[in-house]
Amino acid sequence: MILLAALFAATTVVPTQQGTVRGEVTEDGRNLFRGIPYAAPPIGPLRWKPPQPMRRWTHARDATKSAASCPQVDRGWNTQAASFASEDCLYLEVATPDLKPGKPLPVMVWIHGGSNYAGGGSGTIQSGMVRKGVVLVSIQYRLGALGFLSHPALTRESGGASGNYGLMDQQAALRWVRANIAAFGGDPANVTLFGESAGAMDVGLHLLSLGSRGLFAKAIEESGTPGFGTPPRSLAENERLGMAIAAKAGIAQTAAALRALPVATLIAASEAIDVPDLADKSFIWLQAIVDGRFLTETPATILAKGGNPAPLIIGSNARELTLHGGMSRADEAIADAFGSNAALARKAYGVNATPAADPRLGDLGLILSNDINFRCPVTVVSAARARAGQPVWQYQFDYTAPDAKPVTHGSEIRYVMQSAQDLEAGAPPMQAYWLAFARTGAPSAAGLPNWKRYDLATKTYLGFVNGRPQPGNNLRAEVCNLRSAP
Repeated sequence: MILLAALFAATTVVPTQQGTVRGEVTEDGRNLFRGIPYAAPPIGPLRWKPPQPMRRWTHARDATKSAASCPQVDRGWNTQAASFASEDCLYLEVATPDLKPGKPLPVMVWIHGGSNYAGGGSGTIQSGMVRKGVVLVSIQYRLGALGFLSHPALTRESGGASGNYGLMDQQAALRWVRANIAAFGGDPANVTLFGESAGAMDVGLHLLSLGSRGLFAKAIEESGTPGFGTPPRSLAENERLGMAIAAKAGIAQTAAALRALPVATLIAASEAIDVPDLADKSFIWLQAIVDGRFLTETPATILAKGGNPAPLIIGSNARELTLHGGMSRADEAIADAFGSNAALARKAYGVNATPAADPRLGDLGLILSNDINFRCPVTVVSAARARAGQPVWQYQFDYTAPDAKPVTHGSEIRYVMQSAQDLEAGAPPMQAYWLAFARTGAPSAAGLPNWKRYDLATKTYLGFVNGRPQPGNNLRAEVCNLRSAP
């Protein structure tokens, strides 16, 4: 009987500009579409090229199975994505509660995290937020060296720029959404771009890229900002990194040799090199790359000019990731992050006094890492946008779940993706705020505690804590005010 039910599962067909797709209809009426190509496979001569248009197809394309993830190293948490991977990975997934609503529905486009070298887009469209009246899209993009490598040979052939291909993939996916989402019941003029970790960083970079203007109306950055507080990498620096990868792989420094390189060899070479001036190698593809095409100036420069004025929610978790290298790197990390204010920062942290762990924020290594890479960069972005008169709402997630496990990187995702009826009583209403923001451009709705915009006078943020969300002011100002801009 189970086999027969699967065989005759309800399906539905939707037209797109490239051809029709056949998706699945769930028992509760949601329409799910998986494995929809938004660009041509970036293989062979298209490796390290901007994404190219997908050819049309003539028959209804099966959209009931997820596509392969992009090539990546298995790091434990991403085993499923790493085990089912292919260079042919530029696909997206769509879920909609209603293909023909009376009024077009708000659209939310999710960019997955994974340090821009791991992860995938499958599974996200199962989110309970779809039942709340939004069209949800999850996208995949080239990862690691395939998505972010620069090289002089690639720069020459493309007219003076190379790198950031993964970000250009995301732009192509957003263009697909703009062109096709109305057929899925969505409003192409009301798109919210959101993501976590590297996905949040990428959202922040889209707010700074002229090529992304007009592709979304609102943005949410969960635990990520452009560069995570690290200095940006110039095109020349990224080219030198690309040359080091080619040398480690033992090939000629030519575009043809790069494109002939087996994926496994490329990934192994990327894993084997050292990155100059980068203490945590996991940040290899998390430094913002000023490639000359996607990003033409440093994030700080564009932020100072204003960037994209789209409304923004931005925040981080009370505990994210600990300091790479542990406390042995504390002095070095403070010197790099706080510059001329390093002595004041050491005093504020009590580095020489071996302070006790904070019950909420953790030990000194955890506090340092989160201030330097998460909390203070969030405040830098919030302040810059407030200074430009742009609407921004800041938050900190600090909720202890019933299992009493401490908050960590990614803890907030389930409270964004799962609806209240699927969570424990008293869970923070993050999804309700996110949905209100997607509908109206402001995270406010009946029954929700007021969330005030961040401004330079009060520096207000909302704390997602046990009990009702609580407002606060000047999050970690005692150290973030000392932070030197990257």
